[in-house]
Amino acid sequence: MESTVFERFRASLLEQRENLTEWLHHTPARKKQIRLGPTDERAVQAHLRVLDTALAKAEDKTLGLCEVCHDYVEPSRLEMDYTACVCLDHFSEEEMRRLESELELAQKVQKALLPEQVPEIPGVELAAFSRPAQIVGGDYFDFCRFRDNSHGWVIGDVAGKGMSASLLMASLQASLHTLVPETDSPAEVVQRLNLLFCHNIRLSNFVTLFLGRFDPQTRRLTYCNAGHNPPLLFHQPSNGRESISWLQPTGAAIGLVEEFQFGIESVTLAPGDILLLYTDGVTEAFSPQEEEFGPERLAEIIRQGSTLSAPDLVQEIRHRLHEFTDGQPLVDDTTIVVYKIE
Repeated sequence: MESTVFERFRASLLEQRENLTEWLHHTPARKKQIRLGPTDERAVQAHLRVLDTALAKAEDKTLGLCEVCHDYVEPSRLEMDYTACVCLDHFSEEEMRRLESELELAQKVQKALLPEQVPEIPGVELAAFSRPAQIVGGDYFDFCRFRDNSHGWVIGDVAGKGMSASLLMASLQASLHTLVPETDSPAEVVQRLNLLFCHNIRLSNFVTLFLGRFDPQTRRLTYCNAGHNPPLLFHQPSNGRESISWLQPTGAAIGLVEEFQFGIESVTLAPGDILLLYTDGVTEAFSPQEEEFGPERLAEIIRQGSTLSAPDLVQEIRHRLHEFTDGQPLVDDTTIVVYKIE
């Protein structure tokens, strides 16, 4: 391969490593725990070691060197997986079938269309708001259908801002619209997304993602949370007392760790229950006194506004954020999605 290719790969890998190291050393413990889910920092360190190995190979021009014939694998393959070290000619029949399946998936992803409207879901009132901190952003929310026609509820956040974050999130969106209709398992979708993106040379940081599968007939929500801010679930009063729970991560953020396993959880919703999905642009907004908005204020808004409609709840959260920040522009992308069970 040409020297310019190695230089380009090295620059991208170095950016990934610097971003992950910065995140590891400077992220508050509470937020770090959310992004890592059930795993710990050792998994990130393992991922960093893989990046270090790839960086060393890029520097001595052995990155992508085939272990069989000692020629280089295709640069396009290295962009998708910088750990690739065997030419296609040496793949077994099973490996070729798996690769062909992934290539077919990639073709579908290219053709996938972005959603254009909010769905009508029986027994659910929903409303959403999203605003980037810059002209474009890395926040993402979406609606899709699983193989059994149940509803998919998605919210995600690329670590970073601007055009690069927006382009990566658009790619993730297209991938979701391809993967979700092929299965009934949110965890399987997130697992495949991580396989697609973990070693992608263009992934300069990580992606948090919450994917839920909702069945309107049973009101059952099954979800996988890949390091995303825990969605808030408000339960209508039972025996005179309401309750609030948080749908905690069931796995680490996409692209954050080398060893990954995504769990799945379920909860049954009831009339009057409220599910709030949000990105950290909400909870990490700061007042002029440098006080963080935080999840507790968000929970109190939902408690006080539990009788409001979904659109009014979104407006109330926006209003309270505006008051809290004294009208100053929010420094991070901000997304709010409210589902209210009727």
